[in-house]
Amino acid sequence: MASESEHAPPRGTASSGLPLVVYVLALGTFLMLTTEFVVAGILPEIATDLRISLAEAGSLITVFAIGMIIGAPLLTMLTMRLSKRLTLVLALVVFVVGHIVVALGSDFVILMAARFVTALATGAFWAVSAVVATRAAGPSLGSRAMGIVGAGGSLATVLGVPVGAFLAQHVGWRGTFWALAIAAVVAVVFVARLVPRDAPSHEPSLGSELAGLRSLRLWLVLAACITTCGGVLATYSFIAPILIDQDGVSASLVPLVLTGFGVGSFIGTIIGGRLGDAHPHLVTIVTPAVTTIILLSIGLFSGSAWLTVALVVLLGLFGLSANSVLIHLAVRYAGKAAALGSALSVASFNAGTAIGTAIAGASLATPLGLSGPAMVGTVIVALTLIPTIVLALVCRRRETRTEVPVER
Repeated sequence: MASESEHAPPRGTASSGLPLVVYVLALGTFLMLTTEFVVAGILPEIATDLRISLAEAGSLITVFAIGMIIGAPLLTMLTMRLSKRLTLVLALVVFVVGHIVVALGSDFVILMAARFVTALATGAFWAVSAVVATRAAGPSLGSRAMGIVGAGGSLATVLGVPVGAFLAQHVGWRGTFWALAIAAVVAVVFVARLVPRDAPSHEPSLGSELAGLRSLRLWLVLAACITTCGGVLATYSFIAPILIDQDGVSASLVPLVLTGFGVGSFIGTIIGGRLGDAHPHLVTIVTPAVTTIILLSIGLFSGSAWLTVALVVLLGLFGLSANSVLIHLAVRYAGKAAALGSALSVASFNAGTAIGTAIAGASLATPLGLSGPAMVGTVIVALTLIPTIVLALVCRRRETRTEVPVER
């Protein structure tokens, strides 16, 4: 019996008009983003147990981001000829093994290596899932589909990160990684059973893929991916010590604050995805503009617990809500190199995270202290306005040229 093509109609469709596979992929991104962000919520516990500084513990976030920078484009190219379902399953299996190693390990170097390898697989999962979701939904609902897949990641900050922080406080931070490993085993089953069977990919050759990356619009999108994510994560990665040591929030309340951030992020991603189909440039300009103001306020108004909590929730609402739109634009502007365009967007998000968290960690040793991460984040996110405004102008000029009739 012939295999179903990845371009064939999906098996089932949800009431929203999106195929069920989109929600299965959202489950996967939930786990992927939980493991990337959960360290931010358990940073003090890791640092205390391993007898290292907060900045050193924060490097577990940085090395994960570096792994995704390398893994997303590299593994996308290496698995180009594999079926997309097999690629997703293999990525999840590596994810499981990586978390077991972290849960059992005590040597910091081994933990760093395990996080790096896990991130390689995570990058591949993100890149492939974006292409599968976008193609399954079709051109008219591509941004909405990416909004749902992105919301799976946002749900990680609603449930995954707070639950991870809760587990760390009651059973130790290693219990958080055991829980992620077990959940990923369940995800393997769902992805293997529910993602449509597809034939080995007949994507263009590597040369054709690389040739498809000449789009100026694509590189403007990638630049925005670097700065928007880098600025937000520069602050969020150190949110637990900021709340506890700078603003006097009880450690037991940190999971609730992280939940507030996650709820805001979940809502913002859904709304951003819905608006992105009709008004992508509005979303990608307004979001970083508002986020810049929020981050600046977090840095300036330190010491006020309730104000900081409110700003953290607002940061969740606006900070990452344009990410799904940016991924959709990267896939669109990459043309035939859609898979590699998606991979590069994932790599760009994590390049920003690696750069942002490294600079934010270094700022802790400056006179800025715990205000440093928010101030670093403010500058980085503000830079997002440069590529997004230029992109909007370039696209407007192209549309104008298309609309103007040619004189005979």
